[in-house]
Amino acid sequence: MASYYAEVFGSEEPHFLESCSLCRKHLGRNSDIFMYRGDKAFCSNECREEQIESDEAKEKSWKVSARSLRKKSSEAAKDCKTVRTGTLVVA
Repeated sequence: MASYYAEVFGSEEPHFLESCSLCRKHLGRNSDIFMYRGDKAFCSNECREEQIESDEAKEKSWKVSARSLRKKSSEAAKDCKTVRTGTLVVA
């Protein structure tokens, strides 16, 4: 039996509103759906909050990592000596 969304939208691929994005629990047509970032559906506020916390932790680690890389590259730039290259024309 095809899913409700497959019948409505004419696609056999699973629709994002069919199951919870975190725990994969089936989302019924008559149940509450908790959305996050417009394209992630969750069966409960708890699942949604867990995903938000996970995403925030990832973003924080990316920012720390990026800050560390910028610091290393600026330190490396300080250690570099400037070398000028060019053409010298002598007449």
